[in-house]
Amino acid sequence: MKRCPRCGQTYTDGDINFCLNDGELLSHLTDAPGQMSDDPPPTIMMDQTRVTEQTRWQPPPPALYQNPSPYYPGGQQSGMLPLAPSRDKTLGILSLGLGVASLTIGWCCYLGLFLGPAALITGLIAMSQIKKDPDKYEGRGFALAGAITGGVALVGYVIFFVIYLLMIIASGV
Repeated sequence: MKRCPRCGQTYTDGDINFCLNDGELLSHLTDAPGQMSDDPPPTIMMDQTRVTEQTRWQPPPPALYQNPSPYYPGGQQSGMLPLAPSRDKTLGILSLGLGVASLTIGWCCYLGLFLGPAALITGLIAMSQIKKDPDKYEGRGFALAGAITGGVALVGYVIFFVIYLLMIIASGV
């Protein structure tokens, strides 16, 4: 059974969801007198708040081991593995980015004339640093790819200008 909360009319048809008199959403009746099934449940008052015993509290057990580490001032944190600092590969990535830019957007406004040599130089510097100190630097593949793409762009520009000059000379005769 359903009942309209506004006008109080009761409907026995289970397919009707709105009151036919005022259009209000119908509520399901429950077995409790005066309570609708859509109403929130009544609030139950608890008799006492929870009490904890402070006297039986035990501190956490000490860490399994304390390992002084040069990477963590004050010793290593418990539960953490010793971590070595990551090796630097900034110049290799920069070289690769400059090399790719010299091949793709470098042909616009002659940016490749600046990006190609920059990629070649940073790639060679990065490979030199990696060769001298492999514990501190990495990214040889990035540096090599950057130097190659920068060199290809530079050679492409040289070929382009040689052909351009030959065409000027040939048309001027």
